[in-house]
Amino acid sequence: MKNAANTAKIRLYVEQPLGQGQTVPLPAPQAHYLFGVMRQTVGAQVLLFNGTDGEWLAEVTEAGKKGGTLACLSLARPQQMPPDLWLLFAPIKKARTDFIVEKAAEMGAARICPVQTDFTNSERIRQDRLQAHAVEAAEQCGGTYVPPVDDLQKLGALLDGWNPARQILFCDEALADGPAGALPDMPGPWAILIGPEGGFSPAERARLAALPHAHATRLGPRILRADTAAVAALTLWQTRLGDWQ
Repeated sequence: MKNAANTAKIRLYVEQPLGQGQTVPLPAPQAHYLFGVMRQTVGAQVLLFNGTDGEWLAEVTEAGKKGGTLACLSLARPQQMPPDLWLLFAPIKKARTDFIVEKAAEMGAARICPVQTDFTNSERIRQDRLQAHAVEAAEQCGGTYVPPVDDLQKLGALLDGWNPARQILFCDEALADGPAGALPDMPGPWAILIGPEGGFSPAERARLAALPHAHATRLGPRILRADTAAVAALTLWQTRLGDWQ
């Protein structure tokens, strides 16, 4: 089965339990993709994951236009959980917000939290659409975990209920001095906070500066777009404190 797992190229995220001999029904959209778009038939082998049970090699046992059934054959890879890292970011234009969610899922964020700041242009998001992007990113990158994408919430309200045990890497483009990429060597849960295109307001900056668990840093000598900053900050954290070491 190991060789078969290596040759199976299609990966699907499912919400059903996975285990030896477990049957997995496919809803119509996945059946259309697998059988209509990818032209798979009975006997074809695919890889399944659900975010908790690892990655399983499965075989198509029933194939139809509106549904199908797969049977789990063997565990291809054990479950791999990401570090306890959240990404907090202010939504921007649609395509660039999609990009942030996709890259956060690929780069190992455990939770994705869109936040509304004083200068955030977008007042609403499609949480279900962003969650679907996170699923697609996990399917493509080989991950066995899909980070939940929260609905949009105000930054102030989120900070009101914040657990101080979770450190915050506050990426502040207004910092003129200090080393770029400064990051305390502190274990435990973290969150990265990326601001909107207009930056943080003076009140937000003052509040964050007053938090002992918030650590301001700048991401190099140039001002980065919000989507670029998210990727840069995730890379910085992962290489210093995450699972890229």
